[in-house]
Amino acid sequence: MTFKKTLLATLVGASLTLPMAALAQDVNGDGKDVTLRVAYDADPVSLDIHEQLSGGILQLSHLVFDPLVRWTQDFTFEPRLATDWEQVDDTTMRLHLRQGVKFHSGNPFTAKDVVWTVDRLKRSPDFKAIFEPIESAEAVDDHTVDIHTKRPYPLLLNLATYIFPMDSEFYSGTTEAGKDKGEIVKNGNSFASRHESGTGPYRVTARQQGVKVEFERFDDYWDKDSPGNVDHIVMTPISENATRVAALLSGDVDFIAPVPPNDLERVRADKNVKLVTMSGTRIITLQMNEKRVEAFKDARVRQAIAYAVNQEAIADRLMKGFATPAAQLSPKGYSGHNPNLEPRYDLEKAKQLMKDAGYEDGFSITMMAPNNRYVNDAQIAQAVAAMLARINIKVDLKTLPKAQYWGEFDDRAADIMMIGWHADTEDSANFYQYLTECPDPDTGAGQYNSGNYCNPELDKLVEKANLETDRDKRAKMLQAVEKGLYDDAAFIPLHWQDLAWAAKNEVQIKPVLNVMNFPYLGDVVVEQD
Repeated sequence: MTFKKTLLATLVGASLTLPMAALAQDVNGDGKDVTLRVAYDADPVSLDIHEQLSGGILQLSHLVFDPLVRWTQDFTFEPRLATDWEQVDDTTMRLHLRQGVKFHSGNPFTAKDVVWTVDRLKRSPDFKAIFEPIESAEAVDDHTVDIHTKRPYPLLLNLATYIFPMDSEFYSGTTEAGKDKGEIVKNGNSFASRHESGTGPYRVTARQQGVKVEFERFDDYWDKDSPGNVDHIVMTPISENATRVAALLSGDVDFIAPVPPNDLERVRADKNVKLVTMSGTRIITLQMNEKRVEAFKDARVRQAIAYAVNQEAIADRLMKGFATPAAQLSPKGYSGHNPNLEPRYDLEKAKQLMKDAGYEDGFSITMMAPNNRYVNDAQIAQAVAAMLARINIKVDLKTLPKAQYWGEFDDRAADIMMIGWHADTEDSANFYQYLTECPDPDTGAGQYNSGNYCNPELDKLVEKANLETDRDKRAKMLQAVEKGLYDDAAFIPLHWQDLAWAAKNEVQIKPVLNVMNFPYLGDVVVEQD
């Protein structure tokens, strides 16, 4: 079977009908064809991995492409297409590339593909913001590339986890219709959205948007040490939680994500499947608008609210243990995580702080939260409103579907607003830059700081940390930022949402899972009789 015949002309909304027997590659060499049936809550919107910065696209990227480096479960960097790297000077990192790697098209992987990919990422509407620190990429030779930054930048390896080299020759030139094969079209019909040529463990063999995507193991995949033994993957989107769980328990699929909190016990009770959970990195918070409410300018009032909110009760009762109570933005494993900060629920202390601030009799506020964006978001907001009533803060709560909520959030339409955040760079500074820095529409700082909290000294410390390439020194600076935000009660941290996956017992999923929620399915093992 030639590469051309497999899929690379797959059209959105159309599925190729190749017999599974023709696709079999028998990874194990034992005559058995191993297929893994996966059900996610949504399928990737495109085959163009630069079209959208989303979990679905990144999951696809790890199947069809390979990054320069990737995260391990303990937040260290694992070499992939880059075998090693060195800091040449304050603004240049040199990466040595793996040799003998082929793209699905058969083209060899070289430094020019990395340069082409970085240039494209800097043009992508969704990726260009996080790639702003990158000045350029330069091919030193066929298997060496220098990445130059505009200033000393300590997170270059973090960004390298987003660099999945694309086949520059395959994506160059024009289509029969005269369209640029490398153009990025948001929600459109482009060459890259319908065709792929990556270096990853799988190539796409059929795709029907909203119905299924099928993958075949790539014969010439470079990683011969991968333990993965799956020949084919069939990925089906099942948006309804109960239906997705039922598909696993009935044996219609082999692996699902996510498992909703309400079904955790049901999955645990089934002897034919296994459940894996991890504390995630998305923080759920409440922001107190200091421009709308005079009382919120008083740190004692903000601290009173922090002491009045019982994060552990929310995690235990509303989230059914499917959350990790938080006292800061940075989860464990992030450079800024401060192990000395703990949730501080103390109702009597909260009442005393209100009294000390002159608000013993309380006041009235408005609160807004989404009702379909985060796990149990509306119920969490209702619980917090009840907790604040105990210190005489009367809350007029309004919950909205996410499509309506974000417009209200942008308008800062309530005194307290809910927001969840996952750091794109898996780094603490990303939280501060968007959620706690003094809002500045010109620079974009504090773009999602609906509380209008502002502490210039902490902002200066973040700025200094973002130029510090010594990782230990930088971590201490970021931990000091967390302590400052905690003492100020700059916002109300609630919890980090946990992650959950489930699979049939013979599917060994735990080694390939991570808190970024990008399962490395190329390495997954399915035990056979």
